[in-house]
Amino acid sequence: MDFIIAGLAAVGAGIFSNPLEVIKIRMQLQGELQARGEHPVHYRNVFHATYTIAKHDGLQALQAGLVPALWFQFILNTCRLGGYDYVIKKGYTKNERGETIFYKSVLAGGLAGNVGAFVASPFFLVKTHLQGQAAEQIAFGYQHHHAGMWSAFKKIFTEHGIQGLYRGSTSAIPRSFLGSTAQLTTFTYSKEISQKYKLLTNYPLLETFMASMISGLFLSVMITPFDLVCIRLYNQGVDSKGKGLLYNNFLDCFLKVSKSEGFWGFYKGIGPCYLRLGPHTVLSLVFWDILKDVHKNIDQKISLVHTN
Repeated sequence: MDFIIAGLAAVGAGIFSNPLEVIKIRMQLQGELQARGEHPVHYRNVFHATYTIAKHDGLQALQAGLVPALWFQFILNTCRLGGYDYVIKKGYTKNERGETIFYKSVLAGGLAGNVGAFVASPFFLVKTHLQGQAAEQIAFGYQHHHAGMWSAFKKIFTEHGIQGLYRGSTSAIPRSFLGSTAQLTTFTYSKEISQKYKLLTNYPLLETFMASMISGLFLSVMITPFDLVCIRLYNQGVDSKGKGLLYNNFLDCFLKVSKSEGFWGFYKGIGPCYLRLGPHTVLSLVFWDILKDVHKNIDQKISLVHTN
């Protein structure tokens, strides 16, 4: 049940954060492999991007790819948050004094994230394709022209099989490892520090909120370059044999972006990335804590009924 709770918490957060994910992906694809000043700028910032997308694609486009995005969040976090919580409850990340051991927390969060990201990779692929689709006047990157999630799955599977559905999945490994490590470890440590010094003892939701915002900050700084490379690899077009038209692999993409777009090219979309990750992290972890408490209370009530 703990694993399901973790997945449902992320789904709840994903409904609210999906528009920022759409904006982030559009900005990450903007000016692909072009130096600054050599391409039009359709998305200047979060607010301008919101206006531009709504104007050309309609308001509904801000929720593009919502269904595969929620499936991705559910599967990813069932493995990631659920797996990490299981390891913590078993005490594998703590010493004899009950204090979190840094490297064990890092490994637990990273490995749980990798498992979830790989299993859910086909949903991330389709989500990326749908969210990157734009009107011709404001389009960047390869346009896949899918009609929806199921038609996308059918088209990709028909043309390239299971391997096609998992293309780009290896690029999710460094992204998910660093992302899960930064998010879960900083969240855990932030809560432990707050509890140790009794900073917000009487305000558990506020304590979770503050720990989540700190976690989101570290996460966005660490993950944005890897997220950009991941998005580029997932979104690129492929030939009849399934080979990427622009990039061969993670390293090839990293080097090409570095050469053509420079260091700051890796941080395209960091604004919506944090604006998404901050609230998404907050909502995911707050929902997670609330649902765990609800589940705990239900279990206690059931136990009392059986006892009586």
